[in-house]
Amino acid sequence: MVKAIVGANWGDEGKGKVTDLLAEHSDVVIRFQGGANAGHTIINNYGRFALHILPSGIFYSHITNIIGNGVALDIVKLVTELQSIIDQGVPAPNLIISERAQILMPYHVLQDAYEEERLGGKAFGSTKSGIAPFYSDKYAKTGIQVCDLYDEARLRERLERAVDVKNILFEHLYHKPKLDVEQLYQQLLEYRELIRPYVGDAVGFVHQAIREGKTILMEGQLGSMKDPDLGIFPMTTSSHTLAGFGCVGAAVPPTAVEDVICVTKAYSSSVGSASEPFVSELTGQAGDELRRRGGDKGEFGATTGRPRRVGWFDAVATRYGCMVQGATQVALTCLDVLGYLDEIPVCVGYEIDGVVTDRFPTTPSLMRAKPVFHTLPGWKCDVRGITDYDALPAQAKAYVEFLEQQIGVPITIVSTGPERHENCMRTR
Repeated sequence: MVKAIVGANWGDEGKGKVTDLLAEHSDVVIRFQGGANAGHTIINNYGRFALHILPSGIFYSHITNIIGNGVALDIVKLVTELQSIIDQGVPAPNLIISERAQILMPYHVLQDAYEEERLGGKAFGSTKSGIAPFYSDKYAKTGIQVCDLYDEARLRERLERAVDVKNILFEHLYHKPKLDVEQLYQQLLEYRELIRPYVGDAVGFVHQAIREGKTILMEGQLGSMKDPDLGIFPMTTSSHTLAGFGCVGAAVPPTAVEDVICVTKAYSSSVGSASEPFVSELTGQAGDELRRRGGDKGEFGATTGRPRRVGWFDAVATRYGCMVQGATQVALTCLDVLGYLDEIPVCVGYEIDGVVTDRFPTTPSLMRAKPVFHTLPGWKCDVRGITDYDALPAQAKAYVEFLEQQIGVPITIVSTGPERHENCMRTR
């Protein structure tokens, strides 16, 4: 059985915790897209971890973790992260790096930073991790696959071709120093030895696991709003954040995917440019208070440390996000965060040019959207760690059930804290 765990919103929804939870009864966890530009925060018996590129199944010895062919593989960050978790007492995980994955190169990071500098006030708010240049090269067919590392003649030829193009850009568009092919080549020869023990035929492994009836989790990065086709373009990431892309990025046939678990917070949060439309945003002192209380250590990016923008739950965006993901169930995280509030607004519609709609629009209309709120009573108590849904205050249950009615998908997991088992499980 294959399950996809994906974000309904802007990312930062708590997918790492949900993957870590469900991995307990799974066999394989696959990261299928994105790179080290966003993180998943996980708290378990080993401690607190901010994973950036490793799959969230690495804390279980019975799991085979796969970095799929759809991932932007930053080898240095991967090896550093792997060593850091081992240094914190986590047993060395079972890990396969797809030989078909492509390598995020040092020049991708440089190009990302140079382009943001060139754009100035019109920059996209990139994390400068090299993601956009990486995927541009992938689809321009100038990228370098992991398997190329083990064929030196092919590696040098592909590297020289890539650097020829980069040097034209670097010298004449960005007015920056040219790249040294030989230096890059020697770096890649060092990189290949760092990952050699993990490289393998992930495609064959996944299909064999499906034939054997294993339980497989496909773990996505970011969320629906960041998809370059169906998200808030162009304020998106550069890989597809939808469950459907898991069939490509994890090499899983579409007929094998039986369950799509969409993760959303009990409120909204987003790391990104201030120019990105965020209809239900809460600013000022009230926004600062929600940001301070949010997550497990406040609403700050797990990878970048940047303060996240926060707002009330956006039912319009979340319903759309669940729809394009094909959600079969929803995990609602961070319910415990809202226990300090007397009342809780929920964005149930957008007013655009004087007309109220409950449909999520394209970017030009979204830029003009104003929130329409429905307000519910708060529960004014601490619900952290409650694992019996019926033990929640009546107002908290009413809030969950109102959100469920708004998004039209069953909420089956209600997270009441950041730790692995701080959840209420609801039957569909």
